[in-house]
Amino acid sequence: MTVSYRQPGVVLTDRHFTVPLDHDAPTGETIELYAREVVAGDKAHQDLPWLVYLQGGPGFGANRFVGKGAWLGRALKEYRVLLLDQRGTGHSTPANRQTLPLRGGPAEQADYLTHFRADSIVRDCEVIRREVTGGAPWTVLGQSFGGFCTVNYLSTAPEGLTAAVITGGLPSLDAHADDVYRAAYPRIERKVGAHYARYPQDIERARRIADHLLGDDVVLPNGYRLTAEAFQSLGIVLGGSEGSHRLHYLLENAFVRTPQGPALSDAFQEEVQGLLSYASHPLYALVHEAIYGQDARPTAWSAERVRAEFPQFDAAKTLAGDGPLLFTGETIHPWMFDCDPALRPLRETAELLAARTDWKPLYDPALLAANEVPVAAAVYYDDMYVDTVHSLATARAVRGLRTWVTDEFEHDGVRAGGPRVLDRLLALTRDEA
Repeated sequence: MTVSYRQPGVVLTDRHFTVPLDHDAPTGETIELYAREVVAGDKAHQDLPWLVYLQGGPGFGANRFVGKGAWLGRALKEYRVLLLDQRGTGHSTPANRQTLPLRGGPAEQADYLTHFRADSIVRDCEVIRREVTGGAPWTVLGQSFGGFCTVNYLSTAPEGLTAAVITGGLPSLDAHADDVYRAAYPRIERKVGAHYARYPQDIERARRIADHLLGDDVVLPNGYRLTAEAFQSLGIVLGGSEGSHRLHYLLENAFVRTPQGPALSDAFQEEVQGLLSYASHPLYALVHEAIYGQDARPTAWSAERVRAEFPQFDAAKTLAGDGPLLFTGETIHPWMFDCDPALRPLRETAELLAARTDWKPLYDPALLAANEVPVAAAVYYDDMYVDTVHSLATARAVRGLRTWVTDEFEHDGVRAGGPRVLDRLLALTRDEA
C-alpha cells in the first residue's frame, strides 16, 4: 500500500519493499525496506526518469527534506527522486540495541550484520529498481558512504545505471582499514590546526575541559560517560562546512560556577550528548570499519590500533606539556561501546565483527576499468572523512570518470552547495562542462 501527500511544491509517496536478507539465498528470510518518492508538484503525472539517492554513513536514513531543500530542488527539475532508507536505517528494518536481540545472541547478531554493507544495499537497489521503473535504468546520487555504494554498483550492476554522481565518496579500491586510518590521522591533525588558527582562544578551553575530564568521572544526562577521549571525538564535526564554528561555540561556555566549584554546564552537556550519542544511528558504530573489509584480514579495531602510531593524539601526554589538545575525527573505538548506553549492549557483537576474516571484495577493478556508465565525482580537497589521494587513485581507475576537485566545500558540499553542486556534476556526466 502506498500513501501520497503534499509539501510545498512537491508530492511525496511512501514506498515499501520486501527484499531478501541474503541476496545469495533469495528464497530465504526477507526484510522490509522503506523509501520516499518525491516529485515536483507540477510534474506529478509526468513520465520522468528516476534518480535514487544513497545517503552517507553507514547507518543513516535518507534525508527528511521539507519541500525542495538542498540539492533536491535541482534534481526535481528533471527526475522523480527516490530517497532510500538503506537496510538497517530509518524505517528499513532498523538495527539497534532494541531490535538486534530478536536475532539471538552476539554471534547471531554479528552474522546478521554482515548483510548490511554496500554490496547488499546495491542488490536491494536492483530489486527496487525493477519494481519502480519497470526495469529501466536510473541515475544514482551517492553522498559519502553512498558514493562507496555507487562504486560497488558500477562494479556489480552497471546495467542498472543511466549515470552515476558521487559527492565526497570515492573509496580506495583495495586499501585495508589500517591504510585508511593512517591517511586519516594526519588529515584530522591539519583540520584541528586550522580550527585553532581560526579560534586560538579554543586551545586553552579544550585543554581545560580535557584536564577536568581526566580528573573527574562525568556522566552526561543520557548516561553517556564523558571521558577525555570521548571529548576529543567531538572533532568529527570539523569535517563539515560549519563544523569549526560549531565546535567553537560549544567550547566557549563549557563551564559554570557552582557551590562545589567549576562544573561543566548543563547546556554544554546537553549539546555534547547529542553529538556523541549513537542512539539514532548505532549501525554506524557497528559496521563502520567493516565497510573497508575486503579480504581475510580482520579490521580488529583499526582506528584504535593505528591511533597508537600517532602519540600526539594522547590527551594525558598532551596535558603533561603545553601543546594544544588534538581532537579526533571519523573513527570508531572499542571504548565507545563502554561509554555510550546505546552501544553498551552491543559490545560483544562489535568485537565479533572486528574479528571477522571472511569479508568479500566490494569492488571489481577490471569491470571498473571497462566502465561505460557516465560518472562524475566531486572530490573535496583535504576532505577530513575520505582521503583525497585515495579518491583520485580510484577516479583514475574508473574508465570515463570525470572529477571536480574543489576546496570550495567541505565533505557536506552537496548540502551546503545544494543545486549548484548537483548541476555541475550532472553536466559532467553529459559532457556539458
